[in-house]
Amino acid sequence: MSPLGEAQFFRAVHDLKDLPPDAIAEVAFAGRSNAGKSSAINALVNRNRLAFVSKTPGRTQTINFFTLGAQRFLVDLPGYGYAAVPVKEKRHWGKLISAYLQTRAALRGLVIIMDARHPFTVLDRQLLDWTAPFQKPAHVLLTKADKLNKREAMTALRTAEAAAGQYPNCTVQLFSSTAGIGIRAAQKTIAQWLK
Repeated sequence: MSPLGEAQFFRAVHDLKDLPPDAIAEVAFAGRSNAGKSSAINALVNRNRLAFVSKTPGRTQTINFFTLGAQRFLVDLPGYGYAAVPVKEKRHWGKLISAYLQTRAALRGLVIIMDARHPFTVLDRQLLDWTAPFQKPAHVLLTKADKLNKREAMTALRTAEAAAGQYPNCTVQLFSSTAGIGIRAAQKTIAQWLK
């Protein structure tokens, strides 16, 4: 069983003062509001409803910490892009996420969720540009890979790998929470970061 299978909800953070003390290690998840971030997290921990899945993009409105025990966390960041929330709330999320990424000494890596049919959008590139100076590894999950045929999936992967080559320590893989594509490979990467 993957060590990620021990994940339990720990805390929702809407304000910096509520961040838990730095742990030994944590891995954060980020992505566009409709890229399948919650579904990916649930598939990786082999649980149906650890992260809330909604048909309405942008439902994650706090930084959600999931404990793996022994001071290790998975961290679900609010999605970027579509979220139908007031501009003031979006600004608050931006400041909260920015402060989290800049100050968390325990952050070992960032899993970035991108729809395999539309990877490396302007917003995805902005996130990678912004996080590159922190020199944390990034691993891109090209979700919804089951919606592509084999040739389309390989083309999407090669195109995404070329785009990822512009960023230090950025790797890419195909992923589908529905079809189980790439789950073990992603679990292995995350588990290595959490050691």
